[in-house]
Amino acid sequence: MKLTGARVALGATSAERIDLEIQRGRFRPWGTSTGNGPELDLDGYLILPGLINCHDHLEFNLFPRLGRGPYPNATAWAEDIYHPDRSPVKEHLAVPKAVRLAWGGLKNLLSGVTTVAHHNPYDAEVFENGFPVRVVKRFGWAHSLHFSSSVANRYRAVSKRWPFLIHAAEGTDSNAAAEIQELERTGVLSSRTVLIHGVGIDCDSLEILLRRRASVVWCPSSNLFMLSQTLRPEVLRSAMPICLGTDSALTCQGDLACELRVARKTGCLTAADIYTMVTTQAARALRLTRGEGEIREHGIADLLAVSDCGQNPAEALQEFVPALVILGGRIQLVANDLAARIDPMLTRHLQKIELEGQGTWLVNANVSLLRAATEAVLGTNFQLAGRPVRA
Repeated sequence: MKLTGARVALGATSAERIDLEIQRGRFRPWGTSTGNGPELDLDGYLILPGLINCHDHLEFNLFPRLGRGPYPNATAWAEDIYHPDRSPVKEHLAVPKAVRLAWGGLKNLLSGVTTVAHHNPYDAEVFENGFPVRVVKRFGWAHSLHFSSSVANRYRAVSKRWPFLIHAAEGTDSNAAAEIQELERTGVLSSRTVLIHGVGIDCDSLEILLRRRASVVWCPSSNLFMLSQTLRPEVLRSAMPICLGTDSALTCQGDLACELRVARKTGCLTAADIYTMVTTQAARALRLTRGEGEIREHGIADLLAVSDCGQNPAEALQEFVPALVILGGRIQLVANDLAARIDPMLTRHLQKIELEGQGTWLVNANVSLLRAATEAVLGTNFQLAGRPVRA
């Protein structure tokens, strides 16, 4: 297909009016055309790279927020909230896991995400069968030092070309702070190590992480809910690569769009700093190599289109509603008002979904089936990342 009339993001602060042509899931070189395929008029829209969510637990996004913090660390939170024989955990776990994973994928799609890092084993049967977004497949992981055994062995068993993800320093007490030193002692810190949360990183820990060139995934609303603190300003302003993640609805305020707003409210970073956390910086940390996180010639055709108010790409991400999401050259989401411009042959595989207070879209998912399976357990008033699903 060919996308015409829109401004296209070339970086955090620059965008130009470029006609994009997608062939076999990738962008053709600018200015060339095969003359084949349908054309989408996107005048009045700004095209951004599809966003990258560096941390989610996809199967927990129908849950309400749980816990009454602040807690000293994530272990204390987990011990307080995890009671599988009690409400509301009991009922939510009764929803089939494949259904819960699909809703987690939709939560990401509805916030402009095209690639997500799921912090649990990769489920090929679910993720490679029409899943709404791309789930990172090549990675190593451990839950945390407290809940995983043989973390060092798990780290060494993973290809050196892949990232290794682990919850670490998720707390404000001495136990959380000591985890960085423990990871260093056991040889788990390197340029492929991606630490999730890192709230307990102090000056000594920061020096170690900078030396090892490790990355951190920042989940600000989750941290503030659970711990009443998030990454220290000196960490946010350091040279350490930092990406953005949502965690899950168990602790997060909403979706990645919410996290972008919370991140900006810290006052430590510019809009351009935050833009890289969900685009190029995220792609580097997760070792994505096909052009994820940017719009480039021959790169994979993942994109997000939003209304163009003349702002630069970074500013556009501070307050946006997705109008169009394309994943690998295939339309995954289109807003109702834009759908009228598009050849119905390109959207016939989509179904309607509405999130209260957020918007109405057509999405590439079997929404009616997911609703039926979920309502059979939770009733009609279930929520996705804190918002009622209306269609």
